[in-house]
Amino acid sequence: MTANDNDHRGLLPAGLADLLPPDAAREARAIDLAIERFAAFGYERVKPPLVEFEESLLGGPGAALGPQTFRLMDPVSQRMMGVRPDMTVQVARIAVTRLKHEPRPLRLSYGGNVIRVRGSALKPERQFAQVGTELIGVDSAEADAEAVLLAIDALRAIGVADLTVDLNLPTLVAAVAAGLKLPAEPLRRLRRALDRKDEAAVAKALGEKKGAELFVGLLRAAGPADRGIAQLAGLKLPAAGAAEAARLAEVVKLVRAADPDLPLTIDPVEYRGLEYQTGVSFSVFALKGRQELARGGRYSAGYPEDGVSEPATGFTVYMDAVLAASDAAPQRPRLYLPLGVAWREAAPWQAKGYAIVRAVVAVSEPRAEAKRLNCSHALIDGDAVPL
Repeated sequence: MTANDNDHRGLLPAGLADLLPPDAAREARAIDLAIERFAAFGYERVKPPLVEFEESLLGGPGAALGPQTFRLMDPVSQRMMGVRPDMTVQVARIAVTRLKHEPRPLRLSYGGNVIRVRGSALKPERQFAQVGTELIGVDSAEADAEAVLLAIDALRAIGVADLTVDLNLPTLVAAVAAGLKLPAEPLRRLRRALDRKDEAAVAKALGEKKGAELFVGLLRAAGPADRGIAQLAGLKLPAAGAAEAARLAEVVKLVRAADPDLPLTIDPVEYRGLEYQTGVSFSVFALKGRQELARGGRYSAGYPEDGVSEPATGFTVYMDAVLAASDAAPQRPRLYLPLGVAWREAAPWQAKGYAIVRAVVAVSEPRAEAKRLNCSHALIDGDAVPL
């Protein structure tokens, strides 16, 4: 059998990939940096399992992820299980069960891989690493702002510069529609028109019904945060909608006070991909490439259908996008140690920053062997000689 006969074993299902050197090390390092920044702000790490019972994984906010969840039968309990498509719902489960007696607000962090049934046009990967935090048990603008600022802090620590934040209110349209008592069918048409950002379609969806001008005003509020907040303040929103707009304005004010130079935009009618959010939500992008690096916002942690839930906010950082948007750190120089060099002699060179590659077979040309093993230096007569 030739080497090529096994090439087919390297083929992987669509959306899945091996992470090779140096990217695997970069991702691990980035996760460690993020978790360390979270810990510096009092977030404690939890580690949920890859697989858990379906009713736990897909309860509460996890219901929105049902179509993206791989399912399998547990041969031990004979119950259906799901492979996690997202870690937020698992951390929420831990908070309202295992940690229900811990003082609130509860600050938790996590990092691990998730897998989904299918990717999207913008994100074809089906398996990727997530790292993030959840702030559980409090509903305040300060908590919303903390989630935004902590995501920015972690991304900058990893090495992603020139960030921008887009803030959303995914429940605002429903709140305004409820205040105006819009029937279901016009609301469905309105939602479709808003998704397309089509002012004419908004007016057509509502016909002669009141509110068309109001929803067009919401559309026009999208853009730079300061202008958008002023636009929202000028609209005569129903009480529930006005309260949400005021909360968004307060969050913008808090983030601005903490990080005046951070570019902020708002889109008060955006809803797609934010189905389980219950308040101020956000996405973080890199100006370089405009990839979504993180997403988060307010939601109900737990299982509202069982009467067990708490207000929460948090975010998830998508590590594949982060690696694409950040510059790779310089690789550690690799020093080749010829056969016969004592094991203890590696430590002094490692303390100087070298990765040590020890010879395990005798060779006649140490320099050539060092180059073959991708080393930058070789130990010759006691010195690290550049190659």
